[in-house]
Amino acid sequence: MPLLPETTAHIDARIARAHAGARVPTLVAGVVRDGALAHTAHAGPFRPGTQFRIGSITKTMTAALVLALRDEGRLALDDLLYRHLPGTPVGAVTLRQLLGHAGGVQREPDGDWWERNGGTDVETFLSTLTADKVAYPPLHGFHYSNLAYGLLGAVVSRLGGEDWTEMLGKRLLRPLGLERTTYAAAEPYARGYVMHPWLDRMREEPHPDAGAMAPAGQLWSTVEDLARWAAFVADPDPAVLAPATMDEMCAPFVLSDLESWRAGHGLGIQLWRRGERVFVGHSGSMPGYVAVFAAHRPSRTAVVAFANAYTMHHPGGLSAFGLDLLETVLDREPVRPAPWAPGPPPPAEIAPLTGRWWWMGREYEAGWADGALVVTPLTTGDTPWRFEPDGPAADRWRGRSGENDGEVLQVRRSPSGEVVALDIATFVFTREPWPI
Repeated sequence: MPLLPETTAHIDARIARAHAGARVPTLVAGVVRDGALAHTAHAGPFRPGTQFRIGSITKTMTAALVLALRDEGRLALDDLLYRHLPGTPVGAVTLRQLLGHAGGVQREPDGDWWERNGGTDVETFLSTLTADKVAYPPLHGFHYSNLAYGLLGAVVSRLGGEDWTEMLGKRLLRPLGLERTTYAAAEPYARGYVMHPWLDRMREEPHPDAGAMAPAGQLWSTVEDLARWAAFVADPDPAVLAPATMDEMCAPFVLSDLESWRAGHGLGIQLWRRGERVFVGHSGSMPGYVAVFAAHRPSRTAVVAFANAYTMHHPGGLSAFGLDLLETVLDREPVRPAPWAPGPPPPAEIAPLTGRWWWMGREYEAGWADGALVVTPLTTGDTPWRFEPDGPAADRWRGRSGENDGEVLQVRRSPSGEVVALDIATFVFTREPWPI
């Protein structure tokens, strides 16, 4: 869905103002709506298809590979790292804890700063680990760790029987059409810089091969490709990753902001709360580059942004700027509700379940939609509960949304077979508001 002209003009003006004070050669952002790139705005030298380094956004793709292997039954998220990397001195943490930065593993591997120096192969990387790389007990709290994702990449390679790069291309990049998301830079790409703090001078930064640490931050991408990835995170293609698995990745696992609860992590995904909205995505940086993508999943709206200087001057950096743009789009152009259209009637055996029900003086309405029984709390206005058939028994249903997600609805009948009550997790709903 295209943006309104006044919205695009506002975004273009914000990019221009931010670029004027940011001290970066190029600032570029893209807005995604309904799975497609709806608008691109930039200031400074830029042409479509230009690559930037995306840094830790790479972690979201590494996490998706881990979850895909889990879906195939090749690992469990609560497996200890020992199981997949035997002999490692940091193995008493689970894959889930590593994915969510709650395993207590230190931020960086040993040696020179890996982001500015060439990396080693996986076996050398693993051989240099020592037990003191675990800084805290698991689940002590949030502690961001690049090292954790180097370890997860090693697990992916061991289980997949091929290099992380090959698996990434085969399972994610090519199926999603991310042709300009690559391991190494491919022209045209923006050179990355560090700006002098008080002189208008800049120094080009190196971009070495991260080797075994590549799963933590190696990749290069474009506005167009990162927009496709953001759209996928908002609304995944089941042929690539099960939607329920992406839901799991985006669910809160640990809070990184214990003061105001405005930031946290899922499994490979950052979470930001802005007012009543929660955005998911990830920020990224490598010497000379900063990047961010943030998506509002309910509206399938996202923003991606890049700058090619490590020291972008803006309150909260590029990440805050990207979140501000996303809020601007949602505030100016809220998603319109889908128009109502009549649906097919419920099957004859379902019709007796529909209509008004009561529990403890509260009123509920049961309806039929898309093959499911949907119970709406009318008194409280809470999120409707969607129930789907659960097994061969016609009177047994399983909750799939809202407060009763996962709970069982059992239909109660009279001796003559008439429906007399709905038993939802032992709470009995009746046709009378004040049953005897």
